[in-house]
Amino acid sequence: MDRPRDGRLALLLLLLGHMITALEVPLDPKLLEGLPQPPTITHQSPKEYIVDPRENIVIHCEAKGKPHPSFSWTRNGTHFDIDKDPKVTMKPHSGTLVIDVIGGEKADAYEGVYQCTAHNQLGSALSNHITIRQSRSPLWSKERFSPIVVQEGQSLVLHCRPPAGLPPPIVFWMDNNFQRLPQSRRVSQGLNGDLYFSNVLMEDSRNNYICYARFPHTQTIQQKQPITVHVIDLDSLNDTMADYFNDTDLFSDKPVGERAPVFLVPSGSLSSQMVLRGEVLELECIADGLPTPAVSWTKLSGEIPAHRASLMNFNKTLRISDVSEADAGEYRCTAGNRLGSVHHTIRVSVKAAPYWISAPRNLVLAPLETGVITCRARGHPKPHIQWSMNGLPIEDAPKDPSRTVEDDSIIFSEVQTGSSAVYQCNASNPHGYLLANAFVNVLAEPPRVLTAPNKVYQVIENRPALLECLSFGSPVPVVTWFKDSRSSMLEGDPYVFHKNGTLEIHVSQAANGGKYTCVARNNLGISENHVYLEVKEPTRILRPPEYRVVQTNRDVLFECKVKHDPSLIPSTSWLKDGGELPEDDRFRPQLDSLTITGVTESDAGTYTCVTHTSLDQDTASARLTVVEAPPTLPPIYGQPDAPTDLELTDPGARSVQLTWTPGDEHNSAIKKFLIQYEDGLHQSGVWHNLTEVPGTKTTAHLKLSPYVHYSFRVLALNGVGYSWPSLPSRQYRTNPAAPDENPSEVKGHGTEHNNLVITWKPLTGLQANGPGLQYTVLWRQHGVEKDWTSVSVANVSKFVVSGTPTFVPYEVMVRAQNAYGPGPEPVTVIGHSGEDFPSAAPGLVQVVVLNSTLAEVHWEHVPLRAVRGRLQGYKVHYRRERSLHQHNSHHGEQRSESFGPNRTRGKLPDLHPFSVYSLHVTAFNSRGEGPASATQRFETPEGVPGVPSFFRVSASDLDSLTLEWAPPHERNGRLTGYTLRYQTVNSSHDLGLLDEMDLLSNQSSVTLHNLHHSTRYKFYFSAKTQQGSGPALTEEAVTILHRGDEDWHTEKVNGSQFHVLKGLKEGLSYKVRVVAGGGREDERSLRRSEELLVTLPAMVSPQVDIATQGWFIGLMSAIALLILILLIVCFIKRNKGGKYPVKEKEDAHGDPEVQPMKEDDIMFGEYSEEDRKPLRVSRTPSSGTVPRDGSEDSLVEYADSGDTQFNEDGSFIGQYSGRSGPPSPVINSLV
Repeated sequence: MDRPRDGRLALLLLLLGHMITALEVPLDPKLLEGLPQPPTITHQSPKEYIVDPRENIVIHCEAKGKPHPSFSWTRNGTHFDIDKDPKVTMKPHSGTLVIDVIGGEKADAYEGVYQCTAHNQLGSALSNHITIRQSRSPLWSKERFSPIVVQEGQSLVLHCRPPAGLPPPIVFWMDNNFQRLPQSRRVSQGLNGDLYFSNVLMEDSRNNYICYARFPHTQTIQQKQPITVHVIDLDSLNDTMADYFNDTDLFSDKPVGERAPVFLVPSGSLSSQMVLRGEVLELECIADGLPTPAVSWTKLSGEIPAHRASLMNFNKTLRISDVSEADAGEYRCTAGNRLGSVHHTIRVSVKAAPYWISAPRNLVLAPLETGVITCRARGHPKPHIQWSMNGLPIEDAPKDPSRTVEDDSIIFSEVQTGSSAVYQCNASNPHGYLLANAFVNVLAEPPRVLTAPNKVYQVIENRPALLECLSFGSPVPVVTWFKDSRSSMLEGDPYVFHKNGTLEIHVSQAANGGKYTCVARNNLGISENHVYLEVKEPTRILRPPEYRVVQTNRDVLFECKVKHDPSLIPSTSWLKDGGELPEDDRFRPQLDSLTITGVTESDAGTYTCVTHTSLDQDTASARLTVVEAPPTLPPIYGQPDAPTDLELTDPGARSVQLTWTPGDEHNSAIKKFLIQYEDGLHQSGVWHNLTEVPGTKTTAHLKLSPYVHYSFRVLALNGVGYSWPSLPSRQYRTNPAAPDENPSEVKGHGTEHNNLVITWKPLTGLQANGPGLQYTVLWRQHGVEKDWTSVSVANVSKFVVSGTPTFVPYEVMVRAQNAYGPGPEPVTVIGHSGEDFPSAAPGLVQVVVLNSTLAEVHWEHVPLRAVRGRLQGYKVHYRRERSLHQHNSHHGEQRSESFGPNRTRGKLPDLHPFSVYSLHVTAFNSRGEGPASATQRFETPEGVPGVPSFFRVSASDLDSLTLEWAPPHERNGRLTGYTLRYQTVNSSHDLGLLDEMDLLSNQSSVTLHNLHHSTRYKFYFSAKTQQGSGPALTEEAVTILHRGDEDWHTEKVNGSQFHVLKGLKEGLSYKVRVVAGGGREDERSLRRSEELLVTLPAMVSPQVDIATQGWFIGLMSAIALLILILLIVCFIKRNKGGKYPVKEKEDAHGDPEVQPMKEDDIMFGEYSEEDRKPLRVSRTPSSGTVPRDGSEDSLVEYADSGDTQFNEDGSFIGQYSGRSGPPSPVINSLV
């Protein structure tokens, strides 16, 4: 055997070998024509092959390869020359042997161990060792049995002892009429075929106990001679004989009494049994005793696996399927009756024939490449691994310096052309063996793109697109993609690149359409292919059908307006209640509508418009309700009455029949009945819908669930609505059963780096089907472990598996079970154990500064093995350390930017110019961030400065203004100076010409001379660097009116600490001072404060004269019109000759306060002689009140009085006298 010269070198090569991806040779026939390939066994007969002597023997051996392999056979380890035996032929282009034994040759002459070899010039592949044995069904030996006499109550064993057959026969007991003998806890058949009686009864007497043996391979049945059993009752027999022989006790034996259990099988108190992994373990305990003992089972060293274990033969046999190492241990069976119990312990050991952990796989390598073939198997005892090459032991194979054998692996380094061969791995122990072939094919092939050229892919917008680029080559080609032109390679979002070369776009947009080029290259050449992507608009129903209520014999129209991509041809179909439309000419479907003519009640239902193209579809539904046409005299419609007389008949385990009597329909036919149920066991008081039946039926066959206490009620539905529910039926209880379903939403994920959390949605009480609901949780590592690990948990929804490797796939199943058995076989889902923080930092971090506020960071991907989870992306953490300006050492907050997992670069926006930054990059998964890369520092160039710290007018004069400022807080570079622009602003806010001046960077103030007096100026002030000017601050100021001594306006203040000055003009400056004196005018006694200059801001909008406003003119016009209407009413009343009631009262009583009219009083209208006193409107004095000696009987007062009324002809109703209170003010402007 080849041995490594250096152990370290072997380990290094092993690690390198794991990095090589096995290259699968594609099965494209055109490609295979030119590719050599070593042989591969594709079909062979089973290792143990039992043949029927009545048929020809066919030993299969099929293989593929290039060139096509030839075949040879060995028999019992020596060459089998088929040409010398005319009975043996080999099928053409195949290695399958056909041995003719029908023509008289005995099949047992060809028994032996066969092995097939398929070979071509690249190597030889071997089949398994196929053991051929003839099936046998020998006859039972001829024997006669004397009748068996047994006393009632004793135990009895009837032996079967069938002849040894191949395969072993199936044994059962019947009578001579081929009727199976009844078995029970008292009488049962053992695993060895014997019939055991724990105690016999008189009824067990018969003469036809017959044991049958059925040989399944030849389908023959052999029969043992009948056995006769006589059961006698000694008590009765003694009494009879005593009467006959004068009270002589002929039989002195005492009658059989009750006794404690004793095991018939197995014997003793301890036994042992060995079983192979994956097989079925059957343990048996059968006991003698009276009364008949009951048998139970326990496991002393653990729990019996409920999901794989079952009790058979009336609990006498414990059967465990698919045995694993965890099933080893001590099992105890206990037999007991009321007189005692007995125990027996069975020690079970589990061995294992070899089974694969990692079977060897074919390896395709290019010259000078490195690879590894691994053969890993488990078993008990541990399997021995033996390697062969082309059928020869590896020690005897030709030496190859590129090959190194290390226990279960063969390492190939820098392989050479001509090193192709087929290697066999044989893993064996005393319980069996595994044999696998794996070839090493050394190929040097340039790339070939297998995807059809110019293929057009069509996809709907916002859906994923997959563009294929299947390729082959040796070495494995590297695939890259380009769009439209070959100018730049596609990378990063929104593209995902799969290992097989497929390009995926998660969300396709119109901009993604176009020509794509995939390029496959290796060191031997390059190949490319063009495909095209067309992104189509989705198909949408813009105007869906709407709900319709139609009378019978009317027509109805459902609309279905559709929008679709112009390049796609849509088609529309209609469904009724989920099925096809009735075959009736009344249904007229169109592209965008459905018309139903002459509607009948059977047309009611849900109509669905289905519009689809070759890429997508859209649906919309609406319901049609049909009501009866109104008669000549419209009837009164109403809801139906509740059904009555509910009865339950034909009870079953999971069904019952419900009948009822319908209530009054109230002129609207009943369309259907709704049946509801209440579960009194799990949800008492809650009613659920169970099923619906047509309105023409009054009987329903109901399908029920186990372990439910049902009560039913029925509701009727007509065109008006539902009836009230009927009275509940009597309660119907179903028996418990095993669950019919398993939990849903089974998932596996990790919350820690070393655990797997398995979750599921528990079953409801109705789904449990019985008490004692539990769940069996099973898991195994995907692709690594063959055996399932399981645990039973209570009615929960989560189980945590601890101690798992980090982020590896697991197969997970959850199975429900209750006290009545397990549920169905669960579905396997794939989950992953928990993630851990990435263990490595991104490498080769570099920074490229793009401008003063933007930089781009580059890095290399973290190795996949270091991610330890699903890579979520990369984070760039950066902070501003300081400014490059000597006066600013600002330390910024830590910031970060996140980028996708496929990105290797990213931009940092909103940076501060003229600053020093530091950054590092981390990779992160769902667990968190990994270690940080080495810190990188970079500087940003100068930018434009920020706004100055402040800008204000510090002094003003007649023709000058003094301005002050401070440098910006954010200089963003070296200041080169300041820019000042200013212009005049007139009273209408028009701007004058703009003047500009440059100021030095070390200046902090400037005085502008030769300005216009009493003028407003607007200033714009900004700082600048070599990159330009920054944003400007604005300010406004006004030069003072003049310097001369102006007369001071004086307003007296009575001891207050503040005073409001009114009447000032906007946009002007005023000097204010406070003068304190002792009440004398002597200047020497006055004390003056410092003068304060106050500038009033200019108003944005000019002052408006109220007299010119439209609202004021309209208001005055309305008031004048109202007065005019009032005067006209008074004038008309006077002309009619009527009198005011108040006048009559005046004439009767007189008013002492009425004064004679003055000459300047205003008169309204002409009056008759008897009414010389006019109505007056007095002029209101400046105080706003009417003098006491004036008339209070004015029109205004009566208009304001709460007692004022008008009669039907419009005259006042009221009186002058009897009113008190002050007179009402009169507004001058109303006169």
